[in-house]
Amino acid sequence: MIPQGLRYTKEHEWARREGDTVTVGITHWAQEQLSDVVYVELPAVGRAVKQAEGFGVIEAVKTVSDMYAPVAGEVVEVNTALADNPGLVNQSPYEQGWIIKLKVKDAQELDALLDATAYAALLEEAH
Repeated sequence: MIPQGLRYTKEHEWARREGDTVTVGITHWAQEQLSDVVYVELPAVGRAVKQAEGFGVIEAVKTVSDMYAPVAGEVVEVNTALADNPGLVNQSPYEQGWIIKLKVKDAQELDALLDATAYAALLEEAH
């Protein structure tokens, strides 16, 4: 299921806007493709990222994958729970398995991302 109200990238990250902050994670589809997540490399709080720039790495049993910022901004929080339990990304990709929170530089960048319907179409097209 693809949650409504979030925005999505073609690289399978999701973004949830909360005021001037955006919470970022990977989608259910992405975590399924990775299978068991064993390590998440988180960026430093305070780091500035550009839209579509790599901000970290997610390591799974099958592969290692880069994660990309859905919008430009400053990292204001990282999910430290992932250090002890990276499997949260698999168990709860949209809630407890979030990766970072960004203070948004340009909120209009969110509008350029896919909505749930467009993301569903992307998945259907690709598979």
